[in-house]
Amino acid sequence: MSLIDKIFGGKKSSAQEARDRLTLILAHERAINVPYMDAMKQEILEVIKKYTKAQKIDIKTDSNQDFNTLEVEILLEK
Repeated sequence: MSLIDKIFGGKKSSAQEARDRLTLILAHERAINVPYMDAMKQEILEVIKKYTKAQKIDIKTDSNQDFNTLEVEILLEK
């Protein structure tokens, strides 16, 4: 693909479009298809509540093509 095609939105090949669609579908399925995620979040919340006096607990999940992440943000009381 030439620079002019990239700038002015040259047409992708059908193979490239199919590859892009498949990548999106796989990323979406990986984000959804984690059966233990809700149970794990609940267990993490219970442990945090048991050992701390947290004012606020936020749990976020994210995934991309290579890995899934679980981010826990805890606001502790002084």
